[in-house]
Amino acid sequence: MTAVDERGLAHYLDEFEPPEGVKAELLRGVIVMMASPDLAHNLIVLHTLRQIPMDRWYPIQTQDVDIAGEESVPIPDLLLAAPDVLPASGRLLPSQLVTMVVEVVSKSSVHQDYVVKRSIYAAGRIPAYLVLDPIMAQCVLLTRPAGDGEDADYLTQQITKFGDPVPLEVLGVELDTSDFGTYPDVRPHRYP
Repeated sequence: MTAVDERGLAHYLDEFEPPEGVKAELLRGVIVMMASPDLAHNLIVLHTLRQIPMDRWYPIQTQDVDIAGEESVPIPDLLLAAPDVLPASGRLLPSQLVTMVVEVVSKSSVHQDYVVKRSIYAAGRIPAYLVLDPIMAQCVLLTRPAGDGEDADYLTQQITKFGDPVPLEVLGVELDTSDFGTYPDVRPHRYP
């Protein structure tokens, strides 16, 4: 089943002003608000961003992604797109322009990052989705999106422990994860 924004919630986000330090995104018809992330989260994004060759890819933080046919406007921690396909401006970036999205798992986003956004990004046909998980000290690279709506998923999954390199073939880059930190005293989860 394909979700459609019948209630106009995506338009509501244009006018909605979340409190300072809070991120609001629309995920399958539900507005999800999250507080500012942990420092370990932000440093993982920084270490990832610094390894992207900007002559070939633009690493963009907190950009709203438009997924056609979805009642979702996710805001990945990082997205990568070729500079020559990007529009000059705009809040919503069409998913077909995005080569890879990156989410860093927080203590409260495990289900959203591993289940909800996995399906949303696959429905948007984003070629690669990288989940960086400081709870489990692992990277989960998902590729080959297939299916529609809530049935969409990635057909290929590769798990790499923090400290080992992650080959990102879609970008032609090998990601060094040796500087990725973890959250102390957080109970492990059961994903992916």
